Amino acid sequence: MSDAVRVQSYRDLRVWNIAVELTLEIYRITESFPSSERFGLISQLRRAAVSVVSNIAEGHARNTRGEYRNFISFARASAIEVEVQLFLSEQLGYVQTPTLIKARDHCNAISRMLTNLKRAL
Repeated sequence: MSDAVRVQSYRDLRVWNIAVELTLEIYRITESFPSSERFGLISQLRRAAVSVVSNIAEGHARNTRGEYRNFISFARASAIEVEVQLFLSEQLGYVQTPTLIKARDHCNAISRMLTNLKRAL
């Protein structure tokens, strides 16, 4: 479990901190979406971003490596969900590519880091 063993709290995980940055970025991005998307993409994007952060924390609190791995898988799936929904938002003209670069970079980094964390467990 290498790094995972030395981590005292989920807040010590670099991936969790990047996921927090992603969540805050998603909230900022979706502020400019049309109100017609309030219960659509706005809600879905925010929910998926919050899910990434929450699943990392919940997995860290679990008692077994298997449970931790499962929650890391859920977090990774949610990060990919955010990436897809950002793509759709761009295609619908709700947001321009330059605005999405940071969020996409975060999604890619989170996905990579979660894959590595899962392997280390």
